Amino acid sequence: MPDLSVIWLTLKLAIIVTLLLLALATPLAWWLSQTQSKFKPIIGSLCTLPMVLPPTVLGFYLLLLLGPNSPIGQFSQFIGLGNLPFSFLGIALACAVHTLPFVVQPLQNAFEAFGKRPLEVAATLRASPFEAFYYVALPLAKPGFFTAPIMGFCHTIGEFGVVLMIGGNIPGQTRVLSIEIYNHVEAMEYAQAHWLAGGMMLVSFIGLTLIYFINYQSEHKLSARSRPNKQQNKPHAKTSSSTRQIA
Repeated sequence: MPDLSVIWLTLKLAIIVTLLLLALATPLAWWLSQTQSKFKPIIGSLCTLPMVLPPTVLGFYLLLLLGPNSPIGQFSQFIGLGNLPFSFLGIALACAVHTLPFVVQPLQNAFEAFGKRPLEVAATLRASPFEAFYYVALPLAKPGFFTAPIMGFCHTIGEFGVVLMIGGNIPGQTRVLSIEIYNHVEAMEYAQAHWLAGGMMLVSFIGLTLIYFINYQSEHKLSARSRPNKQQNKPHAKTSSSTRQIA
């Protein structure tokens, strides 16, 4: 039987990281989708960088950034949070950095998909920027708000390298499912590893299926709206034929 405390710790980590990233990535994705700033390529590259960096490289620099001698580490000790490395808070911050592009990009794509026209119409109706964002942009970007948390949640569940670099392998604090699978494989306990690995594959498959289903439904609705209504064209045809008969 798998260790339930490890499963609970992993779910707790994934939920916290996903909620944190939704709060941070939404304004960032909105800015990237709307701005014409010359700094956009630099900010966009920084947001995407964790996606292409090896986890060990990212984990190493995060370890230096969050270490007790760094400004962030000293600040965390000053406010009573203690040392960030080898703690749950430390791996949560590290996972948030590593998972950031998996949440920002779906939101940015969703914001860019509907273009500028709806916002321009809202501005002509004297809507403030916040009202245009809340009442126009957010509903139109709804598919992105389904995709982004699913991607963030699944990616956090499967995180290994960054967690190992920042958190180590401390039971009850930093030992998540990916670390537990590694421990079982190292001890040649393949049956226990199969249970955990198979469960993670199932969760990831369900998450991806939901994403594809949501995208399919959104595309189907858009195509249905853009498709001309044949029933509306029939009265025009009758009217034109009757007009010829009268003429």
